[in-house]
Amino acid sequence: MSTLLKLKKINLKYQTGKDNISVLKNIDLIIKKKETVSVVGESGSGKTSLIMLIGGLERPTSGKIFFQKQEITSLKEDEVSEIRKKNIGIIFQSFYLIPNYSAVENVALTLELNKFKNPEKEAKLLLERFGLKHRFNNLPSQLSGGEQQRVAIARAIAMKPDLILADEPTGNLDTENSLMISDILFKYVKEEGSSLIMVTHDPKLANKAKRKIKIKDGKIK
Repeated sequence: MSTLLKLKKINLKYQTGKDNISVLKNIDLIIKKKETVSVVGESGSGKTSLIMLIGGLERPTSGKIFFQKQEITSLKEDEVSEIRKKNIGIIFQSFYLIPNYSAVENVALTLELNKFKNPEKEAKLLLERFGLKHRFNNLPSQLSGGEQQRVAIARAIAMKPDLILADEPTGNLDTENSLMISDILFKYVKEEGSSLIMVTHDPKLANKAKRKIKIKDGKIK
């Protein structure tokens, strides 16, 4: 399998007052196309920061990130945003759905921003695929946690991204919904050939991935 993503000597530091906090230290990482990878480690070890860097939502203090052989660390903010919009789907623990938009509107918005033809039709097909045909017109506040996360996944994969980043996708869900969400996610990446990088505290979920990476004190072990 060819390389989709490459991180080379990545460091991330934050300045808080007089203190210089090192979050990620000298990270080297290669993700192949169609690969599923889980990222585990204690809270505060740097897992979420890694996801944010890969998604272009943060910039490293030093080092380089290559996505599809293009170095993205040297690009302007709007150029990174354009790559993310078309090629990277991000799923967060807290869903981040637009509260006054229906389930269909939340998913369709991504497609509209990418000038997709018939965004509403495509959004409905995706939601139906995830068992939410009866929830098309419901607002997020009218959905259960599991339903909200399914809408969030549909939104993240609407553009059929090459890479899906999931930060604790089942962290706010009960056991039953966690199993359902993980099944949906892994079934989708298998069918569509996307790569998946998933941060999780759940050992069962972590073991579903083909490869497991452990971060400790900002370093890959």
